[in-house]
Amino acid sequence: MAKAAIDSLFSLFDRFGGNEYGEDVTQLQHALQSAALARLDGCDAPLIAAALLHDIGQFIDDAGNAAERFGRDARHEELGFSVLSELFGEDVAVPVRLHVEAKRYLCHARPGYRDTLSRASLISLEVQGGAMTAEEAKAFEAHRYFADAVRLRGFDDRGKRRDWAVPDLESYRTMLSALLR
Repeated sequence: MAKAAIDSLFSLFDRFGGNEYGEDVTQLQHALQSAALARLDGCDAPLIAAALLHDIGQFIDDAGNAAERFGRDARHEELGFSVLSELFGEDVAVPVRLHVEAKRYLCHARPGYRDTLSRASLISLEVQGGAMTAEEAKAFEAHRYFADAVRLRGFDDRGKRRDWAVPDLESYRTMLSALLR
């Protein structure tokens, strides 16, 4: 069962990991770099897994192209949460669900943050609702997974380096298998 579940996730990367969705790196490179950043930051296994899998929803129903090509929000974070919550606990799935909200939060809470976003992240930000209001930010700060979501967002933002060699997808199999429900 564990092997089949992980194989299913990895097959999504095999199929869609070469897509770029407006970034300078492929989706696979982005996922691996985000996970490597989480590892380097000393995160626990669930947050490393969330960093690796945070954009898995981009691979479902062409969600990765929705903002740039069609000007709509396909809610890839919800699609990813739906897939991941069937396989993993909430400590993996919920930060994935919240990583877009974390971007909106950081646009509100940190002056200059918006200027650090990639072109693709700026395009998606607009269809995702833009910066949070003060009321939305206060409610978000009270969420149990607020800190993990903000940390994940940082890995997401920084995991877009063109020539950074990081561990491959297979190197995460054992960790992911241990996290399965």
